[in-house]
Amino acid sequence: MAFSANNKHEYSSDRSVQERLLDSAEELFCERGFDETGIRELASTAHCNIAAVNYYFGGKEKLYIEVWRRHLRILRESRLNSIESVMSRSDGQPCLEALLRSFANAFVGSLIDEKKGPRFIKLMIREMLDRRLPGNVFFDELIIPTMNAFSDALMKICRTLDESKAQLVIISFIGQLLQTFHVKTMFEQIDNPELLKFELAEALDHIVRFSVAGIRACAEEKNQ
Repeated sequence: MAFSANNKHEYSSDRSVQERLLDSAEELFCERGFDETGIRELASTAHCNIAAVNYYFGGKEKLYIEVWRRHLRILRESRLNSIESVMSRSDGQPCLEALLRSFANAFVGSLIDEKKGPRFIKLMIREMLDRRLPGNVFFDELIIPTMNAFSDALMKICRTLDESKAQLVIISFIGQLLQTFHVKTMFEQIDNPELLKFELAEALDHIVRFSVAGIRACAEEKNQ
């Protein structure tokens, strides 16, 4: 499809308005929550007409979902790329430790990203306190694609692992990553020299090595 100069200008303007609305909505939803964020304030912060919220997104509820989808797409692609980068290596013999390490770095990296991380965590806290997101969005956009790709990769590397075991392994591994991130964040807010101090990289290395041993043990159970 060919675009005229006017078409290109209109398309660019549309994208600009949508991005401004998404950026403004993300900021306001994080700071004030869904109920305390009004359409008029959203439009004013985004420097656009009030009607633009309905025109581009069909209302505040759908705008909220799109704010989430934008974050979830980034997380999904980062995690899928971390798996693919290991599984597509030319030697054809992907390493279990390399897979877990690559995924762990992508998973935690998104949470500590100075630009996106704090916003996503605030958004998550708001959603946990006042659920507004349809359950299928989180599953369809992030959890199912990630679980499927990670599970397939694990079963290719550890051929005696079945799908149910692979999924339990993934849940355990991600749980360790989340808990480590939360504990580190909590400890950093408390000025107490007696508390355990650790470097995140060191903690991730421990989780990877610990999980590799556990996964191999699970895989060996099939052979006994």
